[in-house]
Amino acid sequence: MQHRGRFITLEGGEGVGKSTNLVMVADYLEARGLEVVRTREPGGTPRAEAIRGLLLDPASEEPLDDDAELLLVFAARAQHLARVVRPALERGAWVVCDRFTDATFAYQGGGRGLDKTRISELEAFVQRGLSPDLTLLLDMPMAASQQRLEGRLDRDQSQRDRFEQERGDFFEAVRDAYLERAEAAPHRLHIINADQPLEAVQNDLRAVLERRLEEWA
Repeated sequence: MQHRGRFITLEGGEGVGKSTNLVMVADYLEARGLEVVRTREPGGTPRAEAIRGLLLDPASEEPLDDDAELLLVFAARAQHLARVVRPALERGAWVVCDRFTDATFAYQGGGRGLDKTRISELEAFVQRGLSPDLTLLLDMPMAASQQRLEGRLDRDQSQRDRFEQERGDFFEAVRDAYLERAEAAPHRLHIINADQPLEAVQNDLRAVLERRLEEWA
């Protein structure tokens, strides 16, 4: 009998190292003989990536309404789930995703101040009960994450996207919302101290993965 794969997400604010550590998590699982699908949100499919472009575009000729932003996030998620996540899980693959619905509660709920009940209703409609089996929350103080973000932008010679242009109080609210989510679901959502050397961060990630793999065996 084919067993459903596992769904692992990495979460956190700007500059905490999600992309770098997603590679490590996926490599760790693949080394154990698992099929791993690496993906991200918003995005993960051509159409969802097009929506991502709308969400991140910093152009200000037409400001994006907060409700429109929320609906675009879930439109991209619906496409991503239908074309990538559900098919992978159903064939037994493990999905490792850079951000998922915890980010919506943090950015649109915490940062934008949108009604979390409305977000929950969209979550139920789009996801139909699907949620991550494990979420790794990379957490660090806002000032430190902003410093890392600046370093990455300088290194890549890139500009801030629409979210990265927000002010400090926005990112403080995002972080608070993430920590609130972690407190409400401690078995699923594990906080990883990202304000330490990469080797230490990845040792902490491996420890969580090892424990969870033992539970799932």
